Amino acid sequence: MTSNNQKISLPKMGCGTWAWGNRLLWNYEPSMDGELQEVFNFCVKNGVTLFDTGDSYGTGKLKGQSEKLLGKFAQEYAGDNQDNICLATKLAPYPWRLTRKSMVAAGNASANRLGTGVDLVQMHWSTANYLPWQEWPLLDGLMDLYEQGKVKGVGLSNYGPKRLKQVYQKFRDRGIAITSLQVQYSLLSTYPVTELGLKEVCDELGIQLIAYSPLALGLLTGKFSETGLFPKGLRGLVCKQLLPGMRPLLSCLEAIAKSRYKTMSQVALNWCICKGTIPIPGAKNLRQAQENIGALGWQLDYGEIAELDKAAAQVEKPMVQNIFQSK
Repeated sequence: MTSNNQKISLPKMGCGTWAWGNRLLWNYEPSMDGELQEVFNFCVKNGVTLFDTGDSYGTGKLKGQSEKLLGKFAQEYAGDNQDNICLATKLAPYPWRLTRKSMVAAGNASANRLGTGVDLVQMHWSTANYLPWQEWPLLDGLMDLYEQGKVKGVGLSNYGPKRLKQVYQKFRDRGIAITSLQVQYSLLSTYPVTELGLKEVCDELGIQLIAYSPLALGLLTGKFSETGLFPKGLRGLVCKQLLPGMRPLLSCLEAIAKSRYKTMSQVALNWCICKGTIPIPGAKNLRQAQENIGALGWQLDYGEIAELDKAAAQVEKPMVQNIFQSK
């Protein structure tokens, strides 16, 4: 009998925790932990109960830090929506992970770091582009975790429709449903949905589409300009490269934000929601979390969505695609 994974109820928006423990790209320091706990509490209280992490999150000695923080915050939280918290982690198909047992061991290690167990376990990326045969035993391992009752649901990340259909069949053969699929999706990265037609396939297969990087590393927030200060490091290089070709899109976002008395971030996130996806923006402080929450409780109209779609199509250089995104 096929399971429908009814134990997992996903909200309209989640919270991504890539930055929690990442010094390289997001300048994380342990002194931020108190504020991150405030972010967690605020999100849960306001119905943002899905938290996405990964066993590869955290740089150097801080590897696994995102999972550890999430688990600690979840255990210490008591209040509204406590029972709806969904901790979702992604297991990386590292080159040394070759057997289904290695994936089960990875899932157990994540559960230990979280301390609360894993609600939704996800394959972090497909190996279809470089080692397609590696993927099948690892997916078996994910399904083993589900069958052993160690997770409530199984999901995928960075899969395109062709590979997704193959994997869906494999899961179906074992009577297991795929809860979710997450891809890089924003006004600056429409490729997986617009060009690959991923949303239609997910709808057909009963899979919820999650949009990661919905604010495109902050490029859609309006806080960076060609003449102003860029963030440090890699994000600064991306800003320098993409901002000049984004002028029509940013102007459109700004105009709609002003007419709606919303921020550009809130409009960009609401657009993702209107497209039938669950955006999972990150938040490093309470102000960002509060701004993200402001994307809920209202909806862009058909004309505004069409304007944004048109402006997004005019962007000269879209966001670089994840190299592991499969077709």
